[in-house]
Amino acid sequence: MNWSQNPAVDTLIVGGGQAGLAIGYWLAQEGSSFLIVDENARTGDSWRQRWDSLRLFTPGKYDGLPGAPFPGDRLSFPTKDELADYLEDYKRRFDLPIEHNVRVDGLVSDGDGFQVTSGQRSWHARNVVIATGGYRVPKTPAFAGELSADILQLHSQDYKNPSQLQPGPVLVVGLGNSGAEIALEVSGSHPTAVAGAPGGELPVRHGRAAARFVLPVIRFAGLHVLTLDTPVGRKVAPKFMQKAAPLIRTRTKELRAAGVELLPRVTGVRDGYPEVGGDIQTVKPANVIWCTGYRDDYSWVRVPVVDGAGRLLQKRGVVADVPGVFFIGQEFLFAAASATLPGVGRDARYLARQVAAPRSSGLVNV
Repeated sequence: MNWSQNPAVDTLIVGGGQAGLAIGYWLAQEGSSFLIVDENARTGDSWRQRWDSLRLFTPGKYDGLPGAPFPGDRLSFPTKDELADYLEDYKRRFDLPIEHNVRVDGLVSDGDGFQVTSGQRSWHARNVVIATGGYRVPKTPAFAGELSADILQLHSQDYKNPSQLQPGPVLVVGLGNSGAEIALEVSGSHPTAVAGAPGGELPVRHGRAAARFVLPVIRFAGLHVLTLDTPVGRKVAPKFMQKAAPLIRTRTKELRAAGVELLPRVTGVRDGYPEVGGDIQTVKPANVIWCTGYRDDYSWVRVPVVDGAGRLLQKRGVVADVPGVFFIGQEFLFAAASATLPGVGRDARYLARQVAAPRSSGLVNV
């Protein structure tokens, strides 16, 4: 093996966001050798690149990773840039080895481990932890291409602030948390409608009081009740992953108060304009913001980790049929909170022990 062309690492972690950093921390505690590779130029950039006004829904007391509480007011809701800076400080504080500007495009078995490639570069790894999250490719409906060329279209991934929009009405498609937050923001400068139905709503107003009294209950349920170890968790997991998350900060009440029009879901396009609802009402926006989520893309993983329906073949992040491959940061990996800051640290600790254990020993009970 040519070391300079194909360096060997014990564990390669693909993705340097909160999930990759958390498992890196626990692997370091286990004394394991590892390398994190990340496609961004700086740690935290996956958060910096999101829309300008984004704030977390969880208060600071729940936003820290293992070994380092989030600084500042425990009941405040950090901005996306504050979280990004925290992640960069976390990497520096624990001296976690990361290579940036590395977009992994291939993972194959090579007999005694795995070959991971990024363009002309490659690594040999005994273990690979996929910490990129479950949603990598923006999703828009096929009929988006039928909209009039006069309509400015943005996916929420590319939306930063209202200055990107052209004059005239805005239609936000999708009433999850991103859609609600963006619709409320753009309603301050543009006539705004949002199409879709929420997957539920927080029953109380979001804020410091909720952070003190309500969110701790939700956190407990998301970590300890709605898990794959409980009957209720196993029952709700499929529905949880199919439906939009409940509206947290910006609910339909706040949208209506701001003058946002609530419409049924978009069903198609007629004469270049979106159609909504069963009665086929046509709306004529100047701008459409697609808050329609993301789709999984594991095409670069060329070992059997998904079934015919595209579901991950894993149990609590461990791919039993491909020893040495692990996932972290996925929706409902083990619990409803698995893809969130409050949940990723626990999953990381469990997986780090599985990664560090000899393969012949099977799963380690923790």
